[in-house]
Amino acid sequence: MSSVALAGNVASAAALRARSEDRTAWLLVAPAIVLLLLFVLLPVAAVIFLGFTDFELGYGKFRFVGFENYAHLLNDRTFRRSLWNTSVYTAIVAPVSIMLGLGVALLIEGEGRARGFFRTVYFLPVASLIVAMATVWQYIFHPTIGPLNALLSLAGIPGPNWLGASSTVLYSLSIIGIWQSVGFNMVLFLAGLTAIPRELYAAAHVDGAKSALDRFFLVTWPMLGPTTLFVVTISITNAVKVFETVKMLTDGGPNKASEVLLFTIYQEGFVYLRVGYASAMTVVFLAILVVLMLLQYRVLDRRVHYA
Repeated sequence: MSSVALAGNVASAAALRARSEDRTAWLLVAPAIVLLLLFVLLPVAAVIFLGFTDFELGYGKFRFVGFENYAHLLNDRTFRRSLWNTSVYTAIVAPVSIMLGLGVALLIEGEGRARGFFRTVYFLPVASLIVAMATVWQYIFHPTIGPLNALLSLAGIPGPNWLGASSTVLYSLSIIGIWQSVGFNMVLFLAGLTAIPRELYAAAHVDGAKSALDRFFLVTWPMLGPTTLFVVTISITNAVKVFETVKMLTDGGPNKASEVLLFTIYQEGFVYLRVGYASAMTVVFLAILVVLMLLQYRVLDRRVHYA
C-alpha cells in the first residue's frame, strides 16, 4: 500500500509541476500574443470588415455594400495599372537583386584582406535613410545636370528624362530598388556561406570537382537552399511593397506610369479618404502576398536541401 501511495504522490507532484510549467509558459508568451492580437490580427480583421463598406473619413455613418468595392476594382483602370506596374517592378528587382546579392557574397567570401570593408560598403544602402538617398538619386537621374546623362553624352548617346518620362520611370525606380536590396541579400547569403562546412569542399575536390564552378554547383548551391528560399521570399515581398521611392521621387507619375499598389492604396485612403475602397484594395494586396508566399514554398521548398 505504501508503494502505491508513493507512486500516487509522485504522479500528482509531476502533474502539479507540469501545470505550473504550463502557466509559466503562457505568462511568458502572453505579451507576444497580446501584441500580435492588437497590432496584426485586429487591424487585419478591421480592414476586411471595412472593405465591405463605403466608409469615408469625416463621415460618421457608413453602409454595407457587400462586394461592390471588389467589383469596382475589376473596372478601375488606375488599380489595374498599379497592379501591372507592381508586377513589372517585382519581376525586375527581385531576381536581379538576388543574383547580384549572391555574386557579391561569393566575391566577398573569397576576399581575405578587405572583407569587412566590402561588407560595410555594400550594406550601406540598407542602413541609409531613403529620404536622403532619394535626393542623391534624383540628382543622378536629372536630365540636364545629372552625371548619368553626362556620361551618356560623352559616348554620343542622348540621355532620357529618367524620372520624367513614362517609358523610363519604372526602370529607373527598379534600378534604385536593386541598389537598395543587394546589400541585404548579400548579408543573408554570407551567413549561408559561412554555415557551409569546409570539409564538403575538400571532399568535392577529392571526388573530381577541380574548378570553382564545379564546387559551386555540387556543394555551395545545394547547401544554400534554405538561405535562397528565405532570400527569394523576402526579396519578392519587399519588391511588392515598394512605396517610399515612388512617393518621394515621382508621386506616381508621369501619367501614372510609376503608380504601384501601395501608392494607390495610400491615395485612396489618405488623400481621397475613401477608406472602404482602400481597405478592399488592401485585402487584395494581402491576398497577393499570401499567394506569392505559398507558391514560393510550394515550388522551392521541395528542392531545398536541409542539412
